Amino acid sequence: MTTSHLPRPRRLLAAALLVPALLMAACSDDEAAPKTLSGYELTPAPSVAQFSLPDASQGEVDFPFKATPGHLLIAYFGYMSCPDVCPTTLNEVKNALAELGDDAAKVDLAMTTVDPNRDTGDKITQYVQSFVPSAHGLRTDDAATLKAVADGFGVKYSVTTNADGEIEVTHSAALYVVDATGTIVLTWPFGILRDGIAADLQILFDRGVK
Repeated sequence: MTTSHLPRPRRLLAAALLVPALLMAACSDDEAAPKTLSGYELTPAPSVAQFSLPDASQGEVDFPFKATPGHLLIAYFGYMSCPDVCPTTLNEVKNALAELGDDAAKVDLAMTTVDPNRDTGDKITQYVQSFVPSAHGLRTDDAATLKAVADGFGVKYSVTTNADGEIEVTHSAALYVVDATGTIVLTWPFGILRDGIAADLQILFDRGVK
């Protein structure tokens, strides 16, 4: 059994000095720890630089899947009649941008409709801009082009008509973050919340974007 030879007042003083030191060390370790992304990064990172679609929100001009230099582009594939997944996802993006502060001005959003037969250019534009006013509504009547772009992102979708004549749409619900080189630098699965989106965007900006 080891017995301290410090008088009791000195032992209390030593303990009192030790506690703040330990707390400071713990804080320093936390600050030094790398920040973890909520989304995931693929290796090698896929490129979608070769793809583009007509931007219905900008008079059908060609919209390349590349962010403006110094910005980040969030790309999403869905449709405006989606009852839950699309509005939930876009609302989280909207609120994440509100949390991001000044850097939100450097984030662009583009939504591609996978249901172009029902989503006219005006409709898809109004829909996505009801969440983010500066967002781009992308649409094409060329099924082959739409599929090629979706495949480039790894997006799966289908539009079918059931026995009752009702249109049924399924689609991948991930969000993709693209930089100015057309590289997908981050993917968020469905269910990502605003805090995770905002924090990840801040991490990417802190790393430095092209």
